[in-house]
Order: sequence, then structure tokens, then C-alpha cells
Amino acid sequence: MATAADTTAMRRAIELAARGLGFTSPNPIVGCVVTDASGHPVGEGYHQRAGGPHAEVHALRAAGVLARGGTAYVTLEPCNHTGRTGPCAQALIDAGVARVVYAVADPNPQATGGAATLRAAGIEVGAGLLAAEAEAGNAAWLTAVRTGRPHVTWKYAATLDGRIAAADGTSRWITSPEARADVHRLRAEADAVLVGTGTMRADDPHLAVRGVEGAVQPLRVVLDGSASAVKPGARVLDDAAPTLIAVAADAITELPPSTDVLRLPRDGRGLSLPALLAALHERSVRSVLLEGGPTLAGAFVAAGLVDRVVGYLAPVLLGAGPAALGDAAVTTITEAIGLDVTETVRIGPDLRITATPKER
Repeated sequence: MATAADTTAMRRAIELAARGLGFTSPNPIVGCVVTDASGHPVGEGYHQRAGGPHAEVHALRAAGVLARGGTAYVTLEPCNHTGRTGPCAQALIDAGVARVVYAVADPNPQATGGAATLRAAGIEVGAGLLAAEAEAGNAAWLTAVRTGRPHVTWKYAATLDGRIAAADGTSRWITSPEARADVHRLRAEADAVLVGTGTMRADDPHLAVRGVEGAVQPLRVVLDGSASAVKPGARVLDDAAPTLIAVAADAITELPPSTDVLRLPRDGRGLSLPALLAALHERSVRSVLLEGGPTLAGAFVAAGLVDRVVGYLAPVLLGAGPAALGDAAVTTITEAIGLDVTETVRIGPDLRITATPKER
């Protein structure tokens, strides 16, 4: 049975893991805390970048000989394979820890089995401590491993009555500078930022991260079925970040030859979204920030491909203008898509609401 000290140590490991958001993909974020034989924290660490040492290695290095006979608290089951780094299960065995507690079992078939290896070496192993909290922090990677597609966050900014623009189409700026800065944090944590033709034509967006120190620029993705919305000279074609233009398989493009173009099949609503996400997954994209307008958002929601919703609501009323969400294949109130609100936060004068869709 977990003690209060166990819970405190694991919660600290989850906090540490979050420091890796935006830097570790296509690997998970992981945090680790090591206590000595008497239960005092002697080392901590987190996975800082893909290809670098894992969280357990950082924590064990900090602990040194004090790890012997102690406990390691890890947010994800220690890996059991050799990739660009060695297996963490063996590192824990070599360090002489007596006990390992992890939050979430590793669903990756290439890396799983660490718990069994630890037990075979005579180490006491506990699993599932603060699993829900650790899962939430690692949702992008876990979704990608379990479903074979990236985790999708739909982000929108709207007035309190749900409008994303005024009746004349003007929309800058509905939300505050603080909220817009927070969106750049979301971009920095994502592997790709996605918009559609409506947003391209209306805003000529740049989609790169600004104001986040050390940020890894996400892949900018434009879903442009007819290859007509992205014009030569568009801001997404600069060298601030990589860009991918997704077009229909039969589309004729007039983009520069150096442009990265992805050709996709069509389905009933336009380009195939499952095919798009599968292609992005093949490119090691594990998380997508959907910043498109109501039409593209509606298509993703209707397809059941939105895993998280982040809405920025400004204390403003417009009364008319386009709504945040277009046709989501909901025709009656009994088909409404329920959400579990996981967080509400004031961002400047605005309200940021984070929610996850319930099972339909």
C-alpha cells in the first residue's frame, strides 16, 4: 500500500516529467525521483530530449551510491530494451535499488517488460501510483502508441457567446495578449500545428512558435485539398519552421519545387483525416495542435479524432458571426458530445477551459 511519502515522491516525478514537454518526441515524457534507504530524496531527473539519457539515468547519477537500498519512483514503467540508450531496468538493478514504483505501464511492445526484469532481479515493484495524473501528462505519447495516430488537441479562441469573429469577419484580437502568449506555449509542446484552407485564406498565418525560449519549432501543416490556398510567398513557406502542405492525390500544385507536399485520398468531407494522421505518425509526429477554423474542427470532431479541447473565452459578446465549431455530425440534443472539464484557469482577462471528450 502506498504511503504519503510514496505519493509525494511520485507527484514530484510527474512535475519533473512535464519539463520535457515539447522536447522528447517521439519519446514519452518521464520523470524520476530516487530516495535512499531511509526514504530521503537523493536524486531526481527527467527525460530532457529524444536520444538523451532517460529520467532514471539522470536521477541515479544524481543519487550516486545513495541509491543502493533505496526506492526509485518513475512515471512510466522502466524500459527494457536498448535503443539509442540502454535499458533503464538494468540501470536500476546495477544501482542496487531495493524498490521501484511506477505510475503507468509501458504500452510500447518494444520497451515493455521492465517490471518483470526488475522482479526477476529481486527488486520489489509497485505499479499504478497516481496513474491517472501521469497518464494525463503523457497523453500525447500514450495515444500515439495505443492508436497508431497522433494525439489531437483542438484549440480555439472565442467570445463568451461562442463567436470566433464578428459579423463582418474581423477577429483580431478577440482574446488578450496573455492568452495569445499561452497559445505559443501550446504550439511549443506540440509536434505539429494544423490549419485548413479557410484559416489560410483569411489570416495567412505564420504558425511558428514565438516568445518561448528554447522551443523546438513544430511542423506546420496546411490541409489544402485543391492546392489553391497556399500561395507562393505565404508566411508558412518561410524558413522559421518546417512546413507540410497536404493536398488531394490528383491536385495540381504551383508551389515551389522545394515544398514538402503530402498527397492524400478524399473521403466524404474532403481529404481523409485518418490518412493524414497516419502519415503524420509515420513522420514521428505524436501530437497535433489543431488551430483551424470551424469547418476543419467540425470534421475532426465528427470523425472522433479530437482527444482534447482547449478553449480561450474572452469576456466579450458579439451576438453574430461564425461559431467556433462547424458541422460535427450532431443533429439532435441526444447526440451532443459530452466533455469532461479537466481544468479552468484565468489567463489575463480570459478564461482557458481544458476538456476531454467522453466516450460516444
